[in-house]
Amino acid sequence: MSVFTPLARPELEAFLAPYGLGALRDFQGIAAGSENTNFFISLEQGEFVLTLVERGPVQEMPFFIELLDVLHDANLPVPYALRTTDGQALRELKGKPALLQPRLSGKHPAQPNTQHCVQIGEFMAHMHVATRSETVERKTDRGLDWMLEEGGNFISHLDEAQGALLTKAIEEIQRRKAAIMALPRANLHADLFRDNTLFEGTHLTGVIDFYNACSGPMLYDVAIAVNDWCSFENGTIDAPRARAFLGAYAALRPFTAAEAELWSTMLRVGCVRFWLSRLIAAETFAGQDVLIHDPDEFRKRLEQRQETHIPLPFAL
Repeated sequence: MSVFTPLARPELEAFLAPYGLGALRDFQGIAAGSENTNFFISLEQGEFVLTLVERGPVQEMPFFIELLDVLHDANLPVPYALRTTDGQALRELKGKPALLQPRLSGKHPAQPNTQHCVQIGEFMAHMHVATRSETVERKTDRGLDWMLEEGGNFISHLDEAQGALLTKAIEEIQRRKAAIMALPRANLHADLFRDNTLFEGTHLTGVIDFYNACSGPMLYDVAIAVNDWCSFENGTIDAPRARAFLGAYAALRPFTAAEAELWSTMLRVGCVRFWLSRLIAAETFAGQDVLIHDPDEFRKRLEQRQETHIPLPFAL
């Protein structure tokens, strides 16, 4: 189970008391996390999620709180930091930054269909539109510079074919870095996978886990989501799902000609980011009781993205 920081009931009760939400009924660690510690919290006045942030500097936590407040005010289905009775949103528990948020209803979609993809495309477009004019700035710690550095380091860890695949991708990132960074920007989720969403049927009820959120090129966010929501198990793109996602997004935030030109590149960049982070996690947590996502998924997707047959719609 990915609970890096275990909690005892008395210390949890002491932490929760200032929220004024009643007595603690139950709490349970969430096994799905791979970077932070999360607990389901049941109090007299409702159901909540407690997150202890294990990765990233404390000084960046106000960014996440501000971004989620902006998205909540835009009526998007996101969690947001609850305040104590004296107005505190960011607190500390066992030496870790800690946030208490409402627990959203719904389940992760195991096998997304076109309707799920429409909902996610619309959510992402609304998020980008809501933050494009007044972006809450945060540079990602897993951006292009990180990919270039870690990619260069990891080539020697791979076999010849995989090393050649990664080398080609790293060279492309280096070559097109300036053009990528010049694309239209907003706030990004940057990790909008199926397991960070909640649905009731095909109705989106929540988008969670914004701890990779940052400011950056909107097209990068789109590519990350399409790579997950619209891929078959062998890594190829499912055209109907991809067209549903991209069409729903573009109806609210049309793509530009520059984005259309870099679309294939950005799909590959999205694969490199998660292939590398999963390779690093697999090495770092080898033999530990921590959820580790399969790096090979994104190696396959990167292989399949050497050619892209699904263009962006409505490019201007």
